[in-house]
Formats: sequence, structure tokens, C-alpha cells
Amino acid sequence: MNETKQKEISLTNQSVWILFAKIVGFGLTILLPILTVRYLTKDEVGVYRQVFLVIMGAIPVLPLGFSMSAYYFLSREPEKRSSTIFNILLFNFTMGGLAFLTLLFFPQILGNLFQNQEITRLAPFVGIIIWFGIFSNFLEHVALANQETRLATFFIILAQFTKMLLMVGAVMFFSTVEAFICAAILQAFLQTYVLLIYLNRRFPRYWKCFDLKFFRKQIIYALPFGIAGLLYMVQTDIHNYFVGYRFSATEFAIYSVGCFQLPLVRILYESISAVMIPQMSRLQAQGKKREMLLTTVNAMQKLALAYFPLFFFLMIVAEVFITTLFTKNYAESVPIFRINLLLLPFFCLIIDPIGRAFPEVGRFLLKLRIVLFCTLIAALWFGIRYFYLRGMIAIFVVVFIVETIASLLKTLRILKAKREDIYLLKNVGKTAVSAALAGMFLAAFYWFAKDALLDVCLNFSRRVLTLINFEKASEFFGGSLFLGICFLIFAAVYLFLANRFGAIESEDKEKVVDAFQKTLRRIGLRKKNQKPKTGETLAAAE
Repeated sequence: MNETKQKEISLTNQSVWILFAKIVGFGLTILLPILTVRYLTKDEVGVYRQVFLVIMGAIPVLPLGFSMSAYYFLSREPEKRSSTIFNILLFNFTMGGLAFLTLLFFPQILGNLFQNQEITRLAPFVGIIIWFGIFSNFLEHVALANQETRLATFFIILAQFTKMLLMVGAVMFFSTVEAFICAAILQAFLQTYVLLIYLNRRFPRYWKCFDLKFFRKQIIYALPFGIAGLLYMVQTDIHNYFVGYRFSATEFAIYSVGCFQLPLVRILYESISAVMIPQMSRLQAQGKKREMLLTTVNAMQKLALAYFPLFFFLMIVAEVFITTLFTKNYAESVPIFRINLLLLPFFCLIIDPIGRAFPEVGRFLLKLRIVLFCTLIAALWFGIRYFYLRGMIAIFVVVFIVETIASLLKTLRILKAKREDIYLLKNVGKTAVSAALAGMFLAAFYWFAKDALLDVCLNFSRRVLTLINFEKASEFFGGSLFLGICFLIFAAVYLFLANRFGAIESEDKEKVVDAFQKTLRRIGLRKKNQKPKTGETLAAAE
């Protein structure tokens, strides 16, 4: 087995571990948005989403990408490992502390931003979450950068498990925004404690290794990406702030549900991207641009196998999907959701790992995002005067697509890709065709059988849940049953066509078969090991 093949397998294995962790985390936290819309009023949901919009935007943005420098320096400069860690912690703690002090002394910033004085009262507590959230968020990154993928998997699952317990407990027992905030503060404290334990064991006495010269080197590397990332996050979330400023909390709740980001989409992308970053850094240092291109195309194919069918499936069943998850009170969110779905196919273009390996790409992204950010601000300012909620999301989608295409073209030039390399995407094209044809089949079924099948599923759900006095959840479980039937029909057609057209590579099919066979062997081995023990027990009894 050659070196390239070994690296590809290693990359796949690491991605699978991170993907597993993210999926488990998704399973643990999926209850939260479902319960929130059922225990809170629309106005309370709007306030809750506005508060956590700020928190979830600030935590990844304010560190300015400094944490990501661990992926670059831990592998390239092993003699500076402890300095790398301490510099990142010091920077993150300082940035989080500045955010806390700002919201402590100027809480009206958030209230004025959303035209809501309730958020002004909550601002200092939001600052605490941001402070410790920034500091503790380094836990997952440092484990991955240190090439401890399985431990990073454990950290991700642990964090999501504790978050699920705290947040779901808050919504079910207290049903207030204040309870959510208290749960988030406790979660940040727990994660900080785990981070400090890990660092003390892996990087002993790291706090004694401050190196000002090396700190400057980290800053020079990280800031272009950090500022570009800041602009990206602001560019990604800014439409929410315009809507929050212009429209009521109830309308914001409708808009935010329509902008619902499927966790599995981000999970798959981030899992592959996280393990590609150090891999791309090594290949770039060795001058292997061709291998970087081939690895990226391979990752795109993996993403396309999931994203293209998901796009067509959700576009067809969007109405039932939204009303099942968020109740019929949020039916107005469906058109917004469909527009937002147009971004999904573009997530296949995994560009960030390559960009982090080439500083010039970081500088290009910075300039591009400055231009697009100004364009987006102008368009949104015009939009809040003349458009309603659909127009606001459409503006964001168009700008995002333009940036993705421009970044792709720059990356292809850096890797010296040629026109004839388009053939490398043949499997991506086959995947798209397979998903589109499967979507056409499902659309025909959905058009003719939706009403009758949905009624059957809802009636069945009511009858079953009545037996256990849980009738209130009948619409959710009935809608989920309907979506499950539609998904099975779609998936069967899609997988048949993808296999028929050769979109699924033989190596991927072999990996699935091998994994299935290993599982069967383990089950059989356990049964064999259990039988002698049973015999021994009976003999002893006799």
C-alpha cells in the first residue's frame, strides 16, 4: 500500500470518528428545538433565539481564528507545542474577558440591536457565557490538532450529552429564557474544567512557556484567516440581526425557524474539514499540490453523496418537515426554509482546508469578504425597507453563492488545476443526476399520496399514543412516520440509481460491507463466548 493510499485511509478513519461524535451529539440535542417551540410562546422563542444568536456568533468569531493555529504549529514546530497552547489560551481568555466587560458596562448594546429591553437585562449573563465559551471551546480543537481523534470524539459526545441534560432540563422544568442562560453558563464551566485537566496531562507546565516572538508569529499566521472568518460569520449571521432589528420577536421566530440549519449538514462538513486541515498543511509543506486536489475531490464526492439527495428530499417534503418539527404555528417558515435550502449543494465545495494551507488564499478571502460584506450590508439595508422575510433570506443566499464560487476559482488556480481535470468530478455529476431522478420519483408519489398517507400516519399515531396518554405528541410522531416512509422510498430509488450509474465507488461499498461483516462477527463471537459460561454455570449448579 503506497503512502498516498495510507493517508487517504487515515483521513477517512479520522473523519468517521469525528462524524460519529457529531451524529451522536446531534441525536442528543435534537430534542431542544423541538421542545422549545412547544414550551415557549412565539415571542419567547424569538427572544431565546436572539440571545443565542449572539452567543453562537461570538464564541467562534471573537478568537479571530487564533485557536485554529494549533492545527498548523503543533505538527510543524513540535519544540513550540507548549508555547502554542499557552498563547492560544491567553489570547482566548483576553478576548472573552473583553466581551464580558463590554456587555457588563454597556448592556444596552444588545437591547438596541434587537429593539428589545428584555435582552438588555440579560446582556451581562450573555457576556459570561461568551467569555467561558470562547475559552472552553478550544477543547475539541486541541485534541484534533494533537492527532487524538478518538479522544476528541469523546469530548464532543461528552459536551453534547451534558448540554442536552442541562438545556432540556431548563426548558421542561422552568420554560424561561433565564433558565436556558443558566444552563449554558454551567455547561461552559464544566467544559472549562475538562479542558484544563486535558492540557495539564498532555502539555505539562504549558503556562511557563510564553514566547512573545512566537506569539507574534502565531498572530501573523492566524489574523488573516481570523479576520476573514470574522467577516464570514458576520456575513452569515448579519441578515438575522437586520431582521431582529426591523421585525418583531414573533416574526423573528418565524424567520429563524425558516433559517433552521440541519445539524447533520454542518456535522458532515466539519468532520471532514477538521481532519483535512492538518493533512493539507503537510501536503502543502511537501509541495504536493496534485495530491491536495485529489484529496479535495475525494472529500467533495463524500459530501455530495449526502448533500445532493438531502437537498432534493427536503425541497419536496419541506412543508411537512417544518410543521412536524416546529408545529403548524410555524407554517409561514416553509418558503424561507426552501430558499435557504438552495445553499445545501454548495456545501460540497470544501475549500477552507486548502485555504488554511496557503496564506495567500487567506489574504484573498479577506479582501473578497470585505467587498461582499459591504455589498451585503447595502442590500440588507435596502431589503428591510422594501422586502419581507423571504426577500431577506434571498439576499443572503445570493451573496453566499457568489463568495463560494469566487473562492473555488481562486483555490483551483492555487492548485494549478487544468480544464481537463473536470473529469475528476464525474462521480459528483452522477450523484447529482441520481438524486434529481430520485427526487422526481418522490415528487410524483408525494403529489398523489401525500394527503391520504399523512392522514393514515396521524390516525395511527393518535391511536397508539392514546394508549399511553401521550396524545399531545401525535402530530409529531405521525408526521415523523410520514417523513420516514417518504425517506425510505426516496433512499431506495437514490441508492439504486447511484449504484447503477457508478456514483458510489467500489472502495466505499467494500468498506460498508466490511464494517457490516465485522459487526456480524463480533455479535457471533459474543454469543460463542457466552455459551460456555452458561454451561459452566449449570454444571456448577448441578
